Amino acid sequence: MPEANDHRTTLTDLWRAHMAAPFPPGLRGAERSGIDMVLLDASIAGCVSSWLDHAGSPDTRRLEIAERCVLELDQVLPLLTGTEEIEYFRRLRRMAALVSLPES
Repeated sequence: MPEANDHRTTLTDLWRAHMAAPFPPGLRGAERSGIDMVLLDASIAGCVSSWLDHAGSPDTRRLEIAERCVLELDQVLPLLTGTEEIEYFRRLRRMAALVSLPES
């Protein structure tokens, strides 16, 4: 079971870093590729929170949201230019990807 524990530890560490990071000010109220950046952030936050609260067993709806968010992040990440923006949304993508993967 160490792999499942690593999965949880990685996600927990990313979540803590994310919660300490301010939302990039230049993206408040912004859309990239038709995707609302604040909503994308909030959607992933809900998925991560649910995953952590339910011992790595989110419901089907949350898994679908996380998978959709990964696809959306793949669209918007190449459009970001600021270092803080890129770092912030790369971390979100990593968290969304971890949530959408089954724990080993």
